[in-house]
Amino acid sequence: MKDKVAVVVTSINEPTPALQKLAAGCSKHGYELIVVGDEGSPEFKLDGCRYYGLNEQRELGFRLGELCPTNHYVRKNIGYLQAIRGGATIILETDDDNIPYEDFWTARERRQYVRALTEAGWVNIYSYFSDVNVWPRGLPLEHVGGPMPGFEVLNRQLVDCPIQQALSDSDPDVDAIYRLTLPLPLSFNRTRRIALTTGTWSPFNSQNTAWWADAFLLLYLPSCSFRMTDIWRSFIAQRIAWTNNWGILFQGPTGEQHRNEHNLMSDFEDELPGYLHNGAIGKILDSVSLRTGLEHISDNLRVCYDSLVKAEMLDAGELVLLDAWIEGVAAARGAAVPTRSRAQANQP
Repeated sequence: MKDKVAVVVTSINEPTPALQKLAAGCSKHGYELIVVGDEGSPEFKLDGCRYYGLNEQRELGFRLGELCPTNHYVRKNIGYLQAIRGGATIILETDDDNIPYEDFWTARERRQYVRALTEAGWVNIYSYFSDVNVWPRGLPLEHVGGPMPGFEVLNRQLVDCPIQQALSDSDPDVDAIYRLTLPLPLSFNRTRRIALTTGTWSPFNSQNTAWWADAFLLLYLPSCSFRMTDIWRSFIAQRIAWTNNWGILFQGPTGEQHRNEHNLMSDFEDELPGYLHNGAIGKILDSVSLRTGLEHISDNLRVCYDSLVKAEMLDAGELVLLDAWIEGVAAARGAAVPTRSRAQANQP
């Protein structure tokens, strides 16, 4: 059966060149394009997309639409829910300043015979795609220059990868420290692919990422700082992926970023929780007890988020939002809403 693909973007801008190209590509390839707005969004008109402003989001019937913070990237969660409701079997997410290459539209394969890293701890995945000293946003700074096995010595294996991160050229997803101190633009190796499996950590972002239906629950963006929401999501997704013997695939660039205007010192301030706590978050998630099986993903999410709330990395209100997300995914799929409590989820 052919996959039904939805592309989900959030934007507070008028249709950008990237969105115009995405809309044209989606129309050509039969993909659905969902654009989610926020407070301050201008009147938005773009052929080839379905646009949801705040009022439209709240009328979709998802409790999360009312609870989810405004003026925050997490409004994208509503776009994911609507894509699931529309029957998507693959969700591609990107941003309104990411220009797709033709490779972006190539059909994706979930199972990949690729070089893989297992039980490697924290890795600077960008080092496999560039000779430049560059690292992804969210990598704990103490691991930026850590030792890495050579690409050619890594074993090849067949890996189930229902989450796949493609890189972006030109102005890639690096942190404010990199942008303040080191040169851009840069380009990555376009031919390499590598899977990170059990015991190997790397942040991945929401800039150019594919998700298969089995992993849709892991799409949830927490309402922490804007610059850490997709990064902390990625850590939780990786930890739960290990319980199902899934890998996270990284591949060369399928687009380039023409970055929207940012205040780099504001970005730095928003990234401070990550600089201070990302390594600790990995240790916390390593220590939790999770269950194997798709039927346990919602409970595993609750366990992971409970652990971060108890460690005061997240506010307790995050658990309310998470329950609304789990409820929303079930409703979007036409399934019964999981009712197991967080206290039960912590029991073996």
